[in-house]
Formats: sequence, C-alpha cells, structure tokens
Amino acid sequence: MKKLSLALATASALAFGGAAFAQETMPGMDMSGMDMSGPMGGFMAAMNTMMQNMPKESSGNPDADFLLMMIPHHQSAIDMARVQLEQGTDEETRALAQEIIDAQEGEIAEMRTMLERMGVTPPPAAN
Repeated sequence: MKKLSLALATASALAFGGAAFAQETMPGMDMSGMDMSGPMGGFMAAMNTMMQNMPKESSGNPDADFLLMMIPHHQSAIDMARVQLEQGTDEETRALAQEIIDAQEGEIAEMRTMLERMGVTPPPAAN
C-alpha cells in the first residue's frame, strides 16, 4: 500500500503542479536544472504523460492496480523509444528502441486483456 501511495503522490505531484511542485513535495525529484531542449524534452514529456495517466486512487484490487499502473509505465517506454528513433543516430541504440516498442506494445495488449477478464475497464489506448 505504501508503494501505491508513493506512486500516487508522484503522479499527483506531476499532474497537478509539474516539476516544480514535485521538487517541493518529493525529495530527490529536482528537475529544475534539466535541459528540456532536444531529446531530453521529449523524454521528459513522455514521463510527464505517464504520471498524468497513472490511476489517482486504488481500485481495491492489487492485481488490477498493478496492471493499471504498468500500462502507462510501458507506454512511457514506447514514447521515449520513439523519441530516440526520431533523434538518435547510434544503430545499436535504435535497434534496442525498436525492440522496446515491439515488446511493450505486446505487453500492453496482454495487460488490457487481463484487465478485461477481471471485469476492470482498461485505460484508453494511447494515440
């Protein structure tokens, strides 16, 4: 329960106040000195979207909560990998980014199916 509470606090901090609020309320979250230009901005945008899409409260079902939190986490990995593919040049890193996209998309589909079997509405699919 403590881990879910921390994740929810992190999500709330970023969703409702951005990096400045997160920095004030959560030790170790100082993002004030980060360069948000270039790929770093794209990577951080993916992270912020993940935090906004995290559930704001527990469903009461730890299995469903795990899946509901992992879907935005995996989507963030996909979004970050896409930034890498758009801006990166190292072929080995680009290949890994594509592998991440392929694997995470499959796992998201599996998690959505599991939620449906549990009778829990999965979050909307990413654009």
